[in-house]
Amino acid sequence: MKMGQVLSLIGAIIMGFSIIYGLIFGDFAGEGSVIFSLLWGKVTLIDIYISFFIFTAWIIYRENNFLNSLIWFILMMVLGSFTSCLYLFLAFRQSEGNWQKFWYGKRLTKMS
Repeated sequence: MKMGQVLSLIGAIIMGFSIIYGLIFGDFAGEGSVIFSLLWGKVTLIDIYISFFIFTAWIIYRENNFLNSLIWFILMMVLGSFTSCLYLFLAFRQSEGNWQKFWYGKRLTKMS
């Protein structure tokens, strides 16, 4: 495995365990309301979701398929960085070291 695959897989594992841990031991509604009550909590959430939208725009471009893009969009908005790490891992694997294939995905075959 290449470095990008390793890092994205580690990120997905860490985020997966973090989400599960938070769901089991946290109070999503109670703690979420505290975050929303703080100015920097709001700023941080805006920052994170802007990044999610930008990353999802790349996924939509790369997938070039409405249904696949919609599924990835929903996963990104619900599971956040877990989804981005998982998508990166899969993109690295599918590209087999070809950077054009990594960036353009399914569009690359249509460009040729």
